[in-house]
Amino acid sequence: MKKVLITGMAGFIGHHLAKLLVASGYEVVGLDSINDYYDVNLKLARLKDLGFNTSDIEYNKLLKVENNSFIKLDLTDLENIKQLFKEQQFNYVVNLAAQAGVRYSLENPQSYVDSNITGFLNILESCRAYPVEHLVFASSSSVYGLSEEIPFHEDNCTDHPLAMYAASKKANEMMAHSYANLYNIPCTGLRFFTVYGPWGRPDMALHIFTKAMVEDKEFEVFNNGDMSRDFTYVGDIVESVKRLLPLAPKENNPAFNPKKPTSSKSSKPYQLFNIGNNSPIALMDFIKAIEKALNKKGKIVFKPMQPGDVQSTYANVESLFKYINFKPETRLEDGVKAFVEKYLELNKGS
Repeated sequence: MKKVLITGMAGFIGHHLAKLLVASGYEVVGLDSINDYYDVNLKLARLKDLGFNTSDIEYNKLLKVENNSFIKLDLTDLENIKQLFKEQQFNYVVNLAAQAGVRYSLENPQSYVDSNITGFLNILESCRAYPVEHLVFASSSSVYGLSEEIPFHEDNCTDHPLAMYAASKKANEMMAHSYANLYNIPCTGLRFFTVYGPWGRPDMALHIFTKAMVEDKEFEVFNNGDMSRDFTYVGDIVESVKRLLPLAPKENNPAFNPKKPTSSKSSKPYQLFNIGNNSPIALMDFIKAIEKALNKKGKIVFKPMQPGDVQSTYANVESLFKYINFKPETRLEDGVKAFVEKYLELNKGS
């Protein structure tokens, strides 16, 4: 039985990935600091859904439920992170833990350095000390920044990030490559494109819009609604990650040309993929899907574009489709309906 560490397991994607991997026969160890960037109760509810007694959670105490374990740890705590790697001897690591959110990075850039750069360095150092078969780490579509070369391809220029969040994710990609080069750690970076679905974060548009509609309140839509996103259902995302785990990159990739290098491939055991739906959806159509699921009209207040935001995201995901032999297949209406049903269940008492 292969053992996987999932950092950020109390988070949105981490929770779904843990459920899938345990059901698929993996042994899972989850790590999360359970910080208060958003409602801690939602993070605890996700852990309860995974079978953990959340009243037993203490810092650096490992809880175990069959083939699923959880430990509350901060990624900046290198000593205890390394000790966990030493004790558990992981086959695979999926690093999803990060300080999320583009707009919050305008208010608190230091938290992005702590979690996303220092924290990721500690994961790399731990993989160096206690080697793993494959490190998969979360990057972001936000690294494309000022690029208007649509759809975004992994080899597009990513030198113009619009906010500290994007800059920290770009840094992760370069840090991982340096460790693949120096210490032969097989690394795959995934540039996530607007993931949505049940148990989603309260700071994401789907949650914000749904909450406002349920409460019959106004909500803001930026750039006067003229935006689109490559919305990708969380179930398709975690299925992609599961398929990717045993497919670690190897050295001397024949597709890499050192005289014409590209960012997504390397002669070292390193690769980058976009992970998205390959089908951008207009924001107003997304809102209509929520209205349909709730059978209710939203009270929209149109606003100009926010600093750090981009008008559209659109992933070229051909290389990942070929690599793992899987394409996202969840329809927007079905994914939004699944979110709305879970939202109403989780908030029925409020």
